Amino acid sequence: METLLSVLQKAQAGRVAVAHFNVSDFLLTKAVVQAAHEANKPVVIGLSQGERDFFGVKQIVALVDSFREELNLPLFLNADHTHSLPKAVEAAKAGFHSVVFDMSSLPFDENIRQTREAIKTLKAINPDFVVEGEIGDIGSGSEIHDVAAAGEKSLTTPEEAQRFVRETGVDVLAPAVGNRHGMSAEMAKGHARKHLNLKRIAEIKEATGSLLTLHGASGTQDEDLQGAIAAGINLIHINTELRVAWRQGLEKGLREMPGEVVPYKLLPPAFEAVKAVAASRIALFTAPRPASSSSAAAT
Repeated sequence: METLLSVLQKAQAGRVAVAHFNVSDFLLTKAVVQAAHEANKPVVIGLSQGERDFFGVKQIVALVDSFREELNLPLFLNADHTHSLPKAVEAAKAGFHSVVFDMSSLPFDENIRQTREAIKTLKAINPDFVVEGEIGDIGSGSEIHDVAAAGEKSLTTPEEAQRFVRETGVDVLAPAVGNRHGMSAEMAKGHARKHLNLKRIAEIKEATGSLLTLHGASGTQDEDLQGAIAAGINLIHINTELRVAWRQGLEKGLREMPGEVVPYKLLPPAFEAVKAVAASRIALFTAPRPASSSSAAAT
């Protein structure tokens, strides 16, 4: 199997982005895998510390390995938003392919120091293990809540990004560019969308030359996501949209079969809803785009 770093570099050369989907149970995992299989595209399956605690680190590795072997599909596992080195080491030793080593809540210099030390430790376990660092404020919690627009002061600056990449040696950088974790109730209903600072993405890309990740992409308008890819984003995280689809699909099954107690009869609407969201995002992120785009200069 290709390495994740190679897949991301190919996506960058092809001016597309790899989809990253968070999961926390078998249904979500199977739906994401099925969408990737039907599209014949690589995907990254992510689990935060909380999601890994619920699912089981060894259990998700075994499940994804079985899908990869059966379908001959490039499936990668990411230890999303990991806040300690022992948790990152656990994931690397279990068979994950990458980690978001998230020390963004610490002072900037301490974030650099701890990320640099983590890279040394994790690369010693697996030289192909991809380490992502994060700087800036993108909020927390892939949930339905009030999502305030990110102000200019909360955005990552090109100078910060350049220094962070240079002094840590991270494989991938997650900047704050107007993105926020979670969605508001209005976004979940489709009545509002997030907007990104595409100009800032392009400036960070030029300053660092680094692979870039967009976290908190759920609820972002499609045109902004396409513009973000043109500006230099290579990996896009979707979580809350899947959770909303799961909830709505489950409610549909319960509503249509009020007396049913058999899970495999109740859950297909949730499965189909999650798969549809994943399929739509894979298609959007991997759509061919021109070699140059004026959208990168937009704000």
